[in-house]
Amino acid sequence: MSRNGPLALIFHTIFVIVMVAPILVVCLVAFTPEGFLSLPTNGFSLRWFRAIANYPEFIHAFWVSLGLGALSSFVALLFAVPAALALARYRFRGRDALAALFLSPLMIPHVVLGIAFLRFFTSAGLGGSFAALIIAHVIIVFPFALRLTLAAATGMDLSVEMAAVSLGANGWTLFRRVTLPLILPGVISGWALAFIQSFDDLTMTVFLAAPGTETLPVRMFLYIQDNIDPLVTSVSACVIAITMTALILLDRFYGLDRVLAGKGDTGR
Repeated sequence: MSRNGPLALIFHTIFVIVMVAPILVVCLVAFTPEGFLSLPTNGFSLRWFRAIANYPEFIHAFWVSLGLGALSSFVALLFAVPAALALARYRFRGRDALAALFLSPLMIPHVVLGIAFLRFFTSAGLGGSFAALIIAHVIIVFPFALRLTLAAATGMDLSVEMAAVSLGANGWTLFRRVTLPLILPGVISGWALAFIQSFDDLTMTVFLAAPGTETLPVRMFLYIQDNIDPLVTSVSACVIAITMTALILLDRFYGLDRVLAGKGDTGR
């Protein structure tokens, strides 16, 4: 097994520090007892974590983001799975153009998408509604769900499916008992990545959100326009803690290696 040289280790160390440092700074500032952003602080306090309870708008926006992300990523997968299986298995005229169409939201700036969606949904009478947010988020997260599901479907062994068909499995049984378990790591990874993109989106969502349908990033953006205090950092620290807890539980009960790379051969 080859080992990384000193330059590679130094580069990786610097890379990790650059990636983790902003998260650590945000978490440290969240514990300041001061009424303004300060680091270093004179001590640690839970003042700004308790202050979240005085702003139910943040709690409501969190649940809106959670529901929006979960629902939009699930709906995106309902379209991504059959699209990935079709693109991976069949060669037909217009296949490349269809794949480019599916991935096209990645190439369009979210500001442009936000303005276009705002104009469209306002004309359709859906402006400011939760349904409009779901439709818009499904469109922008669909490419992420498709890419990972397509990667899993492309590497699938079709002989396993043919064996199941030869034993009398019908279409639904074949998909449920054979195809879906084989592509499940890609499906879970696609859902997770789509959920993260939906939960974190601000640039497009700010055009579509209305009072009552504000997501957490939009609520935080609106708050810092008029306030300069550590409340937003405490909210961010809570989101970071929830994310880390979810990753730990996922790794404990399912395994991050299976989600990110599929079930490897550990018998060698």
